[in-house]
Amino acid sequence: MILIQLTDLHCTGHGRPAMRRCETNMLAERALRAVHAFRPRADAIAVTGDLTDSGIAAQYQELAAILRRSTDLPVYVIPGNHDRREVARAELSHLPGVTDDPEFIQYTVEDLAVRLVMLDTVVPGAAYGELCVRRLAWLDAALAAVPDKPTLIGMHHPPFLCGIGHMDKIALRNIPDFTAVIARHRQVQRIICGHHHRPITVPVAQALASTAPGTAHQVELDLLSDKPGLWNLEPASFQVHLWMDQGTGGGAIVSHTGYVENFPGPYPFLIDDSYPGKPH
Repeated sequence: MILIQLTDLHCTGHGRPAMRRCETNMLAERALRAVHAFRPRADAIAVTGDLTDSGIAAQYQELAAILRRSTDLPVYVIPGNHDRREVARAELSHLPGVTDDPEFIQYTVEDLAVRLVMLDTVVPGAAYGELCVRRLAWLDAALAAVPDKPTLIGMHHPPFLCGIGHMDKIALRNIPDFTAVIARHRQVQRIICGHHHRPITVPVAQALASTAPGTAHQVELDLLSDKPGLWNLEPASFQVHLWMDQGTGGGAIVSHTGYVENFPGPYPFLIDDSYPGKPH
C-alpha cells in the first residue's frame, strides 16, 4: 500500500494569492500533479486539512476543479482551522466520506492494506483544535470495531507540542484525552497531521505522530521563541506512507518525504576504487 499525504493547500478564489503573495492554487495543483505522477502509483491521497484559506464556497469550488484536472486517484480529506465544515460538506460532498457523519467530516477507509481513520479536530471560530466528547467516543468506537488491522489516523491539529511557540498555542487542546484513546488501541501505528507546515515527528502512546510540510508555504523554524509566526517558501513536499513487510513476521508503516520540485539528477553512484566498502 502507498498512501500519499498532502496538507495545508490553502486554496483561494480563482486568481487570488493567499496572504497577498503566495500562489497557493498554482502550488497545490503542482503538488497534486507531482503526486499523480509518482511511481509506483499511489493507492490514494490523504489531505490533512486547511483545504482552503478561508472556507468560502468559491475556494472549495476551485479546489474541486484542481482535483478534477490533476488526478484520478481516490482523495480523502478532512477539514482544518481555515475551513468551514458546513461549506466543505456542501461543496465537496462528491468526495468519499465527507458526508458519512451527520455532523463532522470524519470517516474510516477500509479497503487499503492499512485501515485509515480520518478525524475531524476543528473548533468553529478557533485556530486551535479540540475533540469533543462525541468525537472522542466516535474515535474509540471506530478503533474498537477493527482491533486487529494496522491503523493510521489522519487529523489536522497535531496531538503534541513541538517547540514552535505560536504553533503550540493552536495545536490540539485535549492531548491527554486523545492519547488515552490511542493507548487503548495498540493497532494504531501512525498519526499523520498537518497544521504546522513543517516535518515534525513525536511519539504519542505506542504510535508515531508526524506533521507534513505544506504544498505551498512553510512555517519558519523558530524554536522556543515567543515571536509572532512567520512563513517562507522553503521547498514544498509530500509524505509517502508505505506498508511493508519487515521480514520479522509483521509489517510496519514506513514514511518517506518526496519533494514537489524537480532537482538536478538522478546520477549513478560511481564508486572510487579506494572506497573501503567496495565488493571484491
